[in-house]
Amino acid sequence: MSNNLPKVAWIGLGIMGSPMSENLIKAGYDVTGYTLEQDKVDRLAAAGGTGASSIAEAVKDADVIITMVPASPQVEAIAYGSEGILENAKRGALLVDMSSITPQTSVDLAKNAKDKGLRVLDAPVSGGEAGAIEAVLSIMVGGEQADFEAAKPVLDALGKTIVLCGPHGSGQTVKAANQLIVAVNIQACAEAVVFLEKSGVDLAAALDVLNGGLAGSTVLTRKKNNFLNRDFAPGFRIDLHHKDMGIVTDAARNVGAALPVGGVVAQLVASLRAQGDGGLDHSALLRSVERLSGQPVKD
Repeated sequence: MSNNLPKVAWIGLGIMGSPMSENLIKAGYDVTGYTLEQDKVDRLAAAGGTGASSIAEAVKDADVIITMVPASPQVEAIAYGSEGILENAKRGALLVDMSSITPQTSVDLAKNAKDKGLRVLDAPVSGGEAGAIEAVLSIMVGGEQADFEAAKPVLDALGKTIVLCGPHGSGQTVKAANQLIVAVNIQACAEAVVFLEKSGVDLAAALDVLNGGLAGSTVLTRKKNNFLNRDFAPGFRIDLHHKDMGIVTDAARNVGAALPVGGVVAQLVASLRAQGDGGLDHSALLRSVERLSGQPVKD
């Protein structure tokens, strides 16, 4: 496709990356993608993108490089080294890392990329798989104003609320706060669900009326059916939320902020993972409350 839009390279085509990259293709962008699983690369090609057989091949002609991988070690693995992004991207390219990683990893990446003539933004997202598919993600960005403005049209094709939060690492800090709020909210909903069921109340009716009042939330709207149907197919895996609770706990400790409830929920997430539920959606925090309440847990 020849057009005046920047050429995009996309690294990481998972639950979030695949639908997001496809939204860019729908918006008219020329997208070349690479990920570890060949079937995901084939999916991108089927959607109108171009598959690449390596990171180096994917990024060599790109004006904008977007990365969406699970955690800090993966970001470092794709960015650094002779086969990585920094060694193979053209000078002046804009690297937008949309992974959720530690703020420090983002700060270090921006510094190292600058030495190679690359501009960097950290731009983690909230909204889960549904938000990725519907292109209504909330995108919290860290970096320079000029780079943010350059990236904004691309980000507009992926999300609805796109905000520059401050210098490099700020997007990750806001994302960490997001994950704190979401985990505590899911835990509160899960406790309410078990309490309501044990009390013999019509759960569907109760959740509807609760969601119409001050207790209502995006979490309850998005996860209500997971609770009602005990459907824990992952939109966002417990394993990843466990990683994120580690990030927020550590970052808060570094700045001297107390997270008393966050600390408890971090342990509940860790315990759910230890019980073998790491691959389930984070709404499966309900299973932990069921176990604690002596309620049978369906496997």
